[in-house]
Amino acid sequence: MAAAAASPSSSPPPPPMSPAPQAASPAEDRRGGRAPVPPYVKAAAGSVGGVMEACCLQPIDVIKTRLQLDRSGAYRGIAHCGTTVVRSEGVRALWKGLTPFATHLTLKYALRLGSNAVLQSAFKDPGTGKVSAHGRLASGFGAGVLEALLIVTPFEARSPLHLLQQQKGLSPDLLRYKGPIHCARTIVTEEGLFGLWAGALPTVMRTAGPICTGPFDVVKTRLMAQGRTGDIKYKGMVHAIRTIYAEEGLRALWKGLLPRLMRIPPGQAIMWAVADQVMGLYERSYLQPAHM
Repeated sequence: MAAAAASPSSSPPPPPMSPAPQAASPAEDRRGGRAPVPPYVKAAAGSVGGVMEACCLQPIDVIKTRLQLDRSGAYRGIAHCGTTVVRSEGVRALWKGLTPFATHLTLKYALRLGSNAVLQSAFKDPGTGKVSAHGRLASGFGAGVLEALLIVTPFEARSPLHLLQQQKGLSPDLLRYKGPIHCARTIVTEEGLFGLWAGALPTVMRTAGPICTGPFDVVKTRLMAQGRTGDIKYKGMVHAIRTIYAEEGLRALWKGLLPRLMRIPPGQAIMWAVADQVMGLYERSYLQPAHM
């Protein structure tokens, strides 16, 4: 009876319509996954991290340079070197060369993180969007080469950074270099543009590791400390190694190794902690709201 009461023309209700597909949000790539942080943001994050690292660890770098240039044994160690510099030149002397050092780290980390992100994007599989182990290796290698050639060599080989660190004294009138710009201008005027690349070969070679490349770091510092217009003690990398070994002994080739090792772990920790905060801020501000 209930069936007969139903209207013959009645039909079952239509099935619910599925929601129309929505376009991918800016926080998603075309495969539906989360969009990565753009390379320019990673570069900016590296720059901020580099500035913080420079401000915190510049004294260790100054002490390392002074120890590497000490041929007479004036410094008995890291603590003695630091206290001697403070006592004779003031606390500010431990931050000599901070401006070029901060600029160096800013550009280095910006290029490292930015170029690595760009290269990884180029090595992505077009179908899956993933980067293979070989692609990551090639990206890291390419970023390292760019960093060594474009940033590390001109900033560390015969650079205003180390020349300012080497200067001793308190009176600005008695100092040869008045600042990073004056220092760079003096080098180019007296030695030509390539004077900024003195010691480039050991600078590039020392990227293999601090302990293995300790002699190259010492030689780099010694080569860039001598001017081409003055007394030239070392004729090149090999001659410098032989001369240092003959005159000062084998241990002299590893001078400044301990402060160099001391600044690597905290330096990387500072840089990555700051860079991670910057990239996290970008994700929270731009990627997450768009994704939601």
